[in-house]
Parts: sequence; C-alpha cells; structure tokens
Amino acid sequence: MQKKRIMIVSVICILLLTLCACGTKKQEKKADTVDFSSLSKTGSMELNYATQYSVDEYGGYKMITIVDDGRFLLIPEGMVVPQNIPEDVTVLQQPLDKTYLVSTSVMDLVRQIDAMSDIRLSGTKEDGWYVEEAREAMGHVSKEEYGKSVAKVLQVLNGHYELILDEGCNLAIENTMIYHNPEVKEKLEELGIPVLVERSSYETDPLARMEWGKLYGILLGKQQEAEQLFDTQVQRVAPLENQQPTGKTVAFFSITSNNLVTVRKGSDYVARMIEMAGGSYVFADLTDNGNNLATINLSLEDFYAGAKDADVLLYNSTIEGSIASTEQLVEKCPLLAQFKAVQNGSKYAVGLN
Repeated sequence: MQKKRIMIVSVICILLLTLCACGTKKQEKKADTVDFSSLSKTGSMELNYATQYSVDEYGGYKMITIVDDGRFLLIPEGMVVPQNIPEDVTVLQQPLDKTYLVSTSVMDLVRQIDAMSDIRLSGTKEDGWYVEEAREAMGHVSKEEYGKSVAKVLQVLNGHYELILDEGCNLAIENTMIYHNPEVKEKLEELGIPVLVERSSYETDPLARMEWGKLYGILLGKQQEAEQLFDTQVQRVAPLENQQPTGKTVAFFSITSNNLVTVRKGSDYVARMIEMAGGSYVFADLTDNGNNLATINLSLEDFYAGAKDADVLLYNSTIEGSIASTEQLVEKCPLLAQFKAVQNGSKYAVGLN
C-alpha cells in the first residue's frame, strides 16, 4: 500500500513538472512575439538639413519614412518581426548585406562609410562608374583579393531578375527614375525584394543631400561612421557661410546625345552650391515646370542665349560621359566655341568622386 502511494505521488509530481514546463514554453513563446500596435515612439533621429526622409525610433526598431515613397520598418538583426504590421509598411530585416544598388549617387556615400561590402548588385556597368572602388569591385575582384571591405559586385542587365534572386538580394535602392518604369519596381516587390526609392536629388541644399548618408548608415549598420562623415562635411563647408558674392556668373550643364542641354533648376542643390561659393547661377530663374524633376532640357539656342556670356562653364561629366579637353567639349557641341568662358579658358569638367 505504501509503495502504491509513493508511485501515485511520483506520477503526480511528474505531471506537475510537465505542466510547469509547458507553461514556461508557452510564456517564452509569448515573449518572443511583438505586436506592432504595442510599439511606442521613443525618439527621432535629428536631421538638420534633409527634408525628404525621417527616422523615428520605436525601442530597437526604426520607422523610416520617405516622402512620396512610403514607410519602412527596420528590424535589427536578432529582433523579431512584429505581428500585424500595416500593409503600407515595408519590412527591412538586417543585415542588408546583399543590396542591389541602382542609384549611382548613393555609392560614394556608401564607400565613405566603409559599407561597400554590403553592395552585391549594381544597375551600372563597370565602365560607367566614377567611383574607383566600384569599378574595382565590378572587375570581379573578391573581398579577400581587394583587401578592403568591398565585395564582388555583379552588374544586372535589365529584366535579369533571376540573377537578383540567385544572389539573395534583400534590398533594392533605386532613384526616382524608377517611376518611368514602374513595372520594374512592381516586379521586384512581387519577388519579395523591398524597394526603397531615395529622393536625395529633391533636396535643395547640398548639406541636405549629404545628410542622406545618415540613412544609408542606419540601413547598412554604419550609423556612427555616417554621422562622423556628415559632421566632417559640415565643418568643411562652414567657412563658406559668410562668403561674399564674387560677381562671377556660372552655368552648370551637360549635353545629351540628341543635342539638348540639361541644366539644373534654380531651386536645385547645385545652384545652391554655386551660390555658397560666391557665384551666380545663370539659370536661377528656371523653376518647376510641372514634372518635379531637378533638371530641365533646353534647346541649344535657349542655352546659348542664357549662358554665352557666363564667366564660368561647369560641364557635368557624370551624365553623358567625361570630357578631357576643350577640343572634346567643342567637338561635342561646336556652338560652345562662341561662349565667353570657352574663349577665356574658364571651363571645367565636373565629376562627383
């Protein structure tokens, strides 16, 4: 009888322990879930110049908002994806180490914060890059061979979605040109690849465009490096704050293959840079013509009328190819031989690296 009682007590203890263990597992499982509605805002990233994006903090999560492009919830590595996320919020899970970079203007900022190893795919061919490290990376040089944090970058041909999938792409950074081919964005999203359209070109201040580097730093796990880079650039520009006008007039342009001249609008960051340096942008009166683009295409006749007497010509080599000499410039557009700046030798080709 005593043995029977001991056996019964033992069975009861085992059952109690089992129930306790089950309860612990259920509690642990419950603790591993987070509901989006339970997240509360704990702060916001300070932006001194940029107006086209914002970053709000929700504990360890970050909500990124891009003007006219939606919201993105950044999930740090090791944190769970919240449940019941609104349909208009795109989830970005770190590490974003297989990024498809289409916006070429982003590459130099990525290079400067030492995050090129996270760029796996490019929308630009090797010979189209003005960033040396990008050309090196696309020359099929491995990270070990190159000796820096640069991964081999593959060039993606239009519509080659199989390559993007095979490489495990986890983020596509596009510029606003994607809106001319919305089916590409739709296809990427259909394949489960989040697409972020950066709008730095819509900023009206050069430091505002530079401040987009903070966003790339957050995305690629280089926030501290990005903030240091931005602070350094602010310090470099500070001496120009009290720059007096020099009286020099300046034209910034490029020439398209069909003989149109691309110039920046007067509200663009390039016009602001010229002003900060003491110059006067000759097309400062060109404003929005309804397409929301930062540039306007002019006929050669209209460009001649506005810029023939400019003191300085700045040719934008990053758009239609580099120009190495006055002869090449005039060969590209013979009419330029009549411009005051060409005759006086005050013409320059501008790169962005």
